[in-house]
Amino acid sequence: MQIKIKCSCSEESCQEWAIVEIQGAIEIQPSFQNRLDNLDIGQLCRPSSPENYTFTVGYHELAGSKVPLKKPFLVLKKKKTINVEQQSSENDSPGAELEVVGIIRHRILFKTRPKALISKPQPVVKKRASATGSSAPIK
Repeated sequence: MQIKIKCSCSEESCQEWAIVEIQGAIEIQPSFQNRLDNLDIGQLCRPSSPENYTFTVGYHELAGSKVPLKKPFLVLKKKKTINVEQQSSENDSPGAELEVVGIIRHRILFKTRPKALISKPQPVVKKRASATGSSAPIK
């Protein structure tokens, strides 16, 4: 079987993708097991420079950096095609064509342990009740 690769974009204008690499595992709650499409697991940010990234997952923050790959990867999308020549032949199986969707030249590597994000509790302001029913804060 012949597989054709189709690229409608040039090398310079092809959409750039990246691989996010973390150490460890992301455990998904049982209630989400059947709904993994478009599951939001965290927030990826580039706060200071184009080479440094942060990834916030729940109450954990990971610090990472952008690392170039030795060889780039192509992101492909499979399309089924039926050629007129194939229909007339004895083998009626449809052909396959791959379309280039993007190219991956970098990975974002998070190799350190996550930092716990702990927020400060709000200070409690005690109120004093007066004889008229209104309350005023105690200083």
